Amino acid sequence: MNKVILIGRLAKDPELRTTASGTSVSKFTLAVNRGKDQNGNDRGADFINCAAWRKRAENLAKYCQKGSKIVLEGFICNYSYEEQNGDRRYVTEVVADKITFLGGRQQESQFSSNQEALNSAINETDPFKEFDKEFIEMHNDEFNWDLPF
Repeated sequence: MNKVILIGRLAKDPELRTTASGTSVSKFTLAVNRGKDQNGNDRGADFINCAAWRKRAENLAKYCQKGSKIVLEGFICNYSYEEQNGDRRYVTEVVADKITFLGGRQQESQFSSNQEALNSAINETDPFKEFDKEFIEMHNDEFNWDLPF
């Protein structure tokens, strides 16, 4: 099972882009604390590359910025691509199925009246809507579609 749940803060403003087919995608980095060790010392944070698609990506870029606290539910995705200079790049990122804004003092006062509406707009009911056809076409040869059952 490939399931990820992260709670953290955006390390920078989300980047909203549009694919050639017109699908919105937002790439962002989530800073997730590792917690404390047995002596109570901070163990630091991990900076995790993430992506959101469609309306979820648009709302994230519209309502969140660097420092915004969110809960992300999704899955780990590995893929590679070839750069224009011929170098092969390998990417591991968490693709968001669901994002919930946790907010802080500033966000609570700014968005408290429509928090529920924002979260429902981001979280569509069908989790398979996020798995973009363009993504599958780009990486079709990397997936093993022969299921053993």
